[in-house]
Amino acid sequence: MRKIIVTMWVTLDGFIAGPNEEMDWIMVDQTMGQYEDDLVSSADTLILGRVTYQSFAGSWPYVPENPSASEGEKVYARKLNSMRKIVFSKSLEKVEWNNSHLMKEVLPEEIAKLKQEPGKDMVIYGSASIVQTFTNLGLIDEYQLLVHPVVLGSGKPFFQDIRDRRKLQLVKTKTFSSGRHRKASTSKAIANKKLSIRCNRTVLCSAKQVNTAFKRQVTLAHRGNVYV
Repeated sequence: MRKIIVTMWVTLDGFIAGPNEEMDWIMVDQTMGQYEDDLVSSADTLILGRVTYQSFAGSWPYVPENPSASEGEKVYARKLNSMRKIVFSKSLEKVEWNNSHLMKEVLPEEIAKLKQEPGKDMVIYGSASIVQTFTNLGLIDEYQLLVHPVVLGSGKPFFQDIRDRRKLQLVKTKTFSSGRHRKASTSKAIANKKLSIRCNRTVLCSAKQVNTAFKRQVTLAHRGNVYV
């Protein structure tokens, strides 16, 4: 059965954006780009909310023909453009990005059918409201949280309005030396880590390791209830 995987950048104190939606704390390098490419290569479907869809659809379709884009960016863009996109939105009337399909609400039975289809895994990029809904419905099989060594103090939290307690089991962590954040006033550095975490439930939860720079990565899963 195919898995639904969440991938998300998150700060050490659990925010996915600053108070004004700032994301300037995200640090990107070649290793992170390789992680993203490997993740997309392991999947054939993207699950997106309206905001993330509009952001992606407004940029990635044009990257392959952009002379200033690197060859790696063009290859990644072609992969995204060819994938099936499932977009959840109550306000959009249509979706025009290649191979996109609009759904007005999250129906657990429909998602269960998607999981049973042959093919590769499905990935949720960003789309915090979709993650919240899928979490409450118990539809997410794996979380890959790219935890940056940054503390914002306030902002948009990742796990918000989750209805039930989720018991998780740490499976594995990995520290990347390229993910060090050095303070000017001290010689100590905080190295990012990759964490693989499973939840305790009756349905099997899987965890998968991911090599990522500039953050910790967490992998979790669960079961719960509704949406958007």
